Amino acid sequence: MTFVQIIDYKTSRQDDLNQLLDRYVSQSHGKRTVTHSIVGRDRANENHYVDVVEFPSYEEAMKNSQLPETDTMFQEMVALCDGMPSFTNLDVVRDENLNKMLVDRMFDELATTGDRAVAEEIFASDYVDHDIVQADPNAQGIDSIMADLTMWRSAFEMSFTKDQQIAEGDFVTTLWTWNATHTGEFMGMAPTGKKVSATGSTTFRCKDGKIAEGWWHYDVMGMMRQLGITQMPA
Repeated sequence: MTFVQIIDYKTSRQDDLNQLLDRYVSQSHGKRTVTHSIVGRDRANENHYVDVVEFPSYEEAMKNSQLPETDTMFQEMVALCDGMPSFTNLDVVRDENLNKMLVDRMFDELATTGDRAVAEEIFASDYVDHDIVQADPNAQGIDSIMADLTMWRSAFEMSFTKDQQIAEGDFVTTLWTWNATHTGEFMGMAPTGKKVSATGSTTFRCKDGKIAEGWWHYDVMGMMRQLGITQMPA
């Protein structure tokens, strides 16, 4: 279970504290178990700060606290603070990334149902799609992604497995495996009934609660070899 520690403190020497944290990161490289750290400043009190530090688990956090480098850093941190920092220890019981949830609907709902209503809920009206396999590699609008999806769904019974997913800022990158059965005409080839698969990745940029742009990268030639297509059609 992910574990988060919240450190609340006041200091008028934030520049010195930043330098201390930079030294700690360098000195504890390869030892510390921190996976994510955020420092926030109180807009109503410029000397009030909150650090949010994430660990894979409580046990990993305890390992980190026992490092000599951590103990030294803490002692120096206290000397730079106005009073003793306070600590809140939290087990994470719910972790939702709204951009990830949007992207999940693309793979779990839209790709399998082809429901335009879902597309309109998750994609911006001026969505831009970058896919070198499309006739227009910079297609724009919901109509374009629905046309592309219809082409694939009319040729294959298909599903996506999300292998890994990473979210940072406005971007969500998904590594996926596509499994399908060739049940309809595809690039001039009559249905073969062959089972095919491909691996790839998609990076979506999200804005204002919608998917605004997407980049698709996948093993097109590997998929075509499985179908018996030896070259891209002109």
